[in-house]
Amino acid sequence: MTQSESDADLSRDAFLGGGLQILQPHQGYRAGIDPVLLAASVPAQPGDSILDLGCGAGVAGLCLARRVPGIALTGLELQAQYAELATQNAAENGIDMTVILGDIAAPPTEIKDKQFSHVIANPPYFDQARRTAADDIGREVALAGSAPLSDWVATAAKRTCPKGTVTFINRTERLPDLLSAFRTHLGSLEALPLAPRSGRAAKLILLRGRKNGNAEFRLHQPWILHEGDKHLADAENYTQATVCILRDAGALNFPA
Repeated sequence: MTQSESDADLSRDAFLGGGLQILQPHQGYRAGIDPVLLAASVPAQPGDSILDLGCGAGVAGLCLARRVPGIALTGLELQAQYAELATQNAAENGIDMTVILGDIAAPPTEIKDKQFSHVIANPPYFDQARRTAADDIGREVALAGSAPLSDWVATAAKRTCPKGTVTFINRTERLPDLLSAFRTHLGSLEALPLAPRSGRAAKLILLRGRKNGNAEFRLHQPWILHEGDKHLADAENYTQATVCILRDAGALNFPA
């Protein structure tokens, strides 16, 4: 990607109330609220190691690093143009992030040789067989990649330290598939529905598991993303409105 292509094809977007400036393509997959919520939910501490599977332009990992300084952040990304953006975004925001190009179904040696305190992912939301493909290839891979959710979970679990956590965010209709895959590899599962506002059905869900965990499954009350009688339909504004809540709260905690 040349500098002229960057200028023409990329936007610079504010996340975390301006705490991060993120370059994203005008056309293709663009991060919204999902990776911000994912980052806010991770129980990381300074000194922990983090693996962001399918990191895209780096939004989830960089949001987490901004909230918890001192983490060791690694991203794995299939698409070269997004891996390049993640590296650039990390550098421009003064955050140390190692971005590795590779497939979650066959991780490269740099990933296979390591385990991490926490693994996070915002995997494709849709089954390729049940949707019409997007015109943009990058967007289609991000929204409905070829690897099944079971592969994402298996790789995440293998790369997690004993007693470490795996946290995914996805659409609520994918919860049965996610639960099945998580139960195969992880324990102490917890699901946190994310509702757009009070009285509305949850459209997103956070699912966390712990390696070698043995606690019973817990389904928590929904976390309400937007206060008031009306939520914004525009994704960019909706993201900014919700981020204000997250910025004030500091983290989106699973209930104890």
